[in-house]
Amino acid sequence: MSRVLVFGTFDLFHKGHEFFLSQARLFGSELYAVIALDETVKTIKSRLPVHSQDVRLRSVSAHVDKAVLGRRGDKYAIIEEIRPQVIVLGYDQSFFVDKLEGELERRGVDCVIVRVSESYLPHIFKSSLLREKQ
Repeated sequence: MSRVLVFGTFDLFHKGHEFFLSQARLFGSELYAVIALDETVKTIKSRLPVHSQDVRLRSVSAHVDKAVLGRRGDKYAIIEEIRPQVIVLGYDQSFFVDKLEGELERRGVDCVIVRVSESYLPHIFKSSLLREKQ
């Protein structure tokens, strides 16, 4: 059984998120998602998400085998706990990925990192665009 991990904010859950999760599922038999804490979103995006972390967790839970909230402090510790064989990044994902390879190696997590290059109608289904329409 190979465990796949994705992580992100997943605010205003939409068809683009569903597409991303379906693409990630192709890389293994078990799909985990780490949902960013509200405080983490505020720190990296300088604003709170529209939906709380609990609402976002419930939205994503319906589409994965297991969804969990991220951790305070060491953002990479959750990867050690889940121990995925594959981490799938979104086509535009940039937070916490610049040091990811080094952190995995340092922590002894033997894992492949894959970036999906396709997106589902990003000119329509992108959280930042949907947020502007609210």
